[in-house]
Amino acid sequence: MTDSIDYGNLMHRAMRGLIQTVLTDVSRNGLPGAHHFFITFDTQNPDVQIADWLHARYPEEMTIVIQNWFENLEVTDKGFSITLNFGNSPEPLYIPFDAVQTFVDPSVEFGLRFETQDSDEDEEEDEDEDGPDDTPPEPEKPRGEAEVVSLDKWRKP
Repeated sequence: MTDSIDYGNLMHRAMRGLIQTVLTDVSRNGLPGAHHFFITFDTQNPDVQIADWLHARYPEEMTIVIQNWFENLEVTDKGFSITLNFGNSPEPLYIPFDAVQTFVDPSVEFGLRFETQDSDEDEEEDEDEDGPDDTPPEPEKPRGEAEVVSLDKWRKP
């Protein structure tokens, strides 16, 4: 038995369960009303399965949109597979829930973000060397011709 309750991991598991439930319902019944999803995932996760050309274009993370055209949505306890259209080319994808970084349904202003947590040891080392780092991260550089989608406009103030 541990000395404390790991609320962070419990919450992540519950949020991933919510995504699993929503996608399972969509796989059975389709998207209701104006609902649609932006899902950002880590393409470096070893269990992600995407075409080589997609991985080359999105070497770190990728955002997919589940809205107008998708097929073969299958959901398991570990992740989901789906076929999406990229420039009139259907591509199958497999995304494990552990790779999901954000899940947003802008039609109802709902979103989940999974934060990565460094170990306490890493944080202590960083603070000891230079003190807390207050500099903002550098913005990401655009990747080729991909459309950049900002999720900020769906966040509540």
